[in-house]
Amino acid sequence: MTTIYFIRHAQPNYDNHDDYSRELTEKGLQDSKDLVKRFEDIKIDAFYSSPYVRAIDTIKPLAENRQKTIHLVKNFRERKIGNHWIKDFNGFVEKQWTDFSFRLSDGESLSQVQSRNIQALETLLKEHPEQTLVVGSHGTALSAIINYYQPAFTYSDFQKIKDVFPWLITLQFDGNSCISIAEFQ
Repeated sequence: MTTIYFIRHAQPNYDNHDDYSRELTEKGLQDSKDLVKRFEDIKIDAFYSSPYVRAIDTIKPLAENRQKTIHLVKNFRERKIGNHWIKDFNGFVEKQWTDFSFRLSDGESLSQVQSRNIQALETLLKEHPEQTLVVGSHGTALSAIINYYQPAFTYSDFQKIKDVFPWLITLQFDGNSCISIAEFQ
């Protein structure tokens, strides 16, 4: 069995509007350090992350504690919304969850986000059979992965986790078949 711990980043600094370089708040930095204790009894074979700063910085203390390198995977990045500010962000998100093909002209649909994240995940499953991995991730990206394996995970479920930082989910696989999805306590 392959086990993957997806860790949605800790609390981000929303004052930084650059999605790529958005860092963690002081609380987010502390929460990322607390992950070391939460994983103290779990063997981890490899670390992967979205290339976004907040995702990397969330798993960095844990990777450093294990003396492991964090491998960056572009396809684990968060959804690209577009190049302009959205006034009704919640309405936009609900529309995307209602229609997985909906996107702004310069952004991504949830279908596109899901496709590239699943492609990256399946690559890890091929490269790391029977191992335990940690992946630094994002709320929308991780929710799209869960929806792929559990289509009953929808907008209402996403709304429940949108302010949960960090959010930890364990996925277990037998080959490429997902056999379990659970929140990691």
